[in-house]
Amino acid sequence: MPNHKSAEKRMRQSEARRQINRSSRTRLRGQIRKLRAAMTAGKTQELKELLPATVSIIDKAVQKGVLHKNAAARHKSRLTARVKQAVAK
Repeated sequence: MPNHKSAEKRMRQSEARRQINRSSRTRLRGQIRKLRAAMTAGKTQELKELLPATVSIIDKAVQKGVLHKNAAARHKSRLTARVKQAVAK
């Protein structure tokens, strides 16, 4: 437990930040899961709608500091390539 007022405040702030990061990360993972599910189901029309939304959520996660920019670039690149491949079939 914190012994100083500033440490108590820092603890409150870090807990609030943790909750925000957690919800953002959960939203990101859920969207990626939804996109991958559409890929396996072969729903090409749904893929075309979900990909831009997923990329947007990934970019927002980077802006909020939830995801590293290189990790985001890797996710976007792999997802885009897989969607292109699925749509081409």
